[in-house]
Amino acid sequence: MSAPLSATAPSAREAAPGAAAALRRLTDAIGRAILGKPDVIRLAVSALAARGHLLVEDVPGVGKTTLARALARSIGGTFRRIQFTSDLLPSDILGVSVFVPESGSFEFRPGPIFANVVLADEINRTTPRTQSSLLEAMSEGQVSLDNRTHALDRPFMVIATQNPLEHFGTYPLPESQMDRFLLRIRLGYPDPVSERRVVLEGGAEDLLDGMRPAIDLADVHGIQQAAARVQVDESLLDYCERVVAETRRSPFLVLPVSTRGFQAWFRAAQAWALTDGRDYCVPDDFKDLALAALAHRVVVSGTPGGEPLRVREEAERVLADLLERVPVPA
Repeated sequence: MSAPLSATAPSAREAAPGAAAALRRLTDAIGRAILGKPDVIRLAVSALAARGHLLVEDVPGVGKTTLARALARSIGGTFRRIQFTSDLLPSDILGVSVFVPESGSFEFRPGPIFANVVLADEINRTTPRTQSSLLEAMSEGQVSLDNRTHALDRPFMVIATQNPLEHFGTYPLPESQMDRFLLRIRLGYPDPVSERRVVLEGGAEDLLDGMRPAIDLADVHGIQQAAARVQVDESLLDYCERVVAETRRSPFLVLPVSTRGFQAWFRAAQAWALTDGRDYCVPDDFKDLALAALAHRVVVSGTPGGEPLRVREEAERVLADLLERVPVPA
């Protein structure tokens, strides 16, 4: 369940209208740069509202980087892009301690992970060692180096990208890393009208130029707090538990949904409801988010290490079949 309310915290019903209005301004602003993709924008904003991270799997040139940059600009936050390559080191991401002769001590120089929105571009092109350097940051919002802990900026969100059609020279993300992403989405190609408009208006760079913050970081904190207070009926929790239990009994899954995955689905559904202006969840909130929140957390029998696109499609097929068999509460 969501965290208990303090005596001074606003109720879900009190917080939702203001948060929902801020979310509308945010989605409208991002929509001016990402044309014709309202569902994708809603998913990205939901991940932010749920204090989660986003994995975008798609082919090059469909707007993955633009989505990250537009979100950062729309909240008035800092943005850093990390181009993942085979020779990237953990210190290139996290930072490094440098000896300062004048003071006779080491001074920490923060890396690009210290930003509100971090684009991990082509994350599967770097080694597992460098990939794993993100785990603490994504799970706990901090970085530990040289026996010291450095808190990351708030809000903090990683938007990672990878191309599911390429597997030469890549290092597939391990299950522990995949589990840190709240949602996995794809953008797809725009509709003909939106694509024509992008071409005529000069492409992504021109669409991003002139973008101003639609909300500020204080608004983001308010949105995140409101999302955590969205009410979830016990019948919906029972439904989710049945779905999770089915993944653990399925003969087609060698890795079912974990407790972390269950929690991520719950938080994502709360945020999804808030983007619809509600302070309570309905069954469709969980059904709409099931594949985006769960499919990247399970492993289908016979597919580990296979072609990434087929692995994703098989996981989504197994989960979709399973969801059809579990009755939804009225």
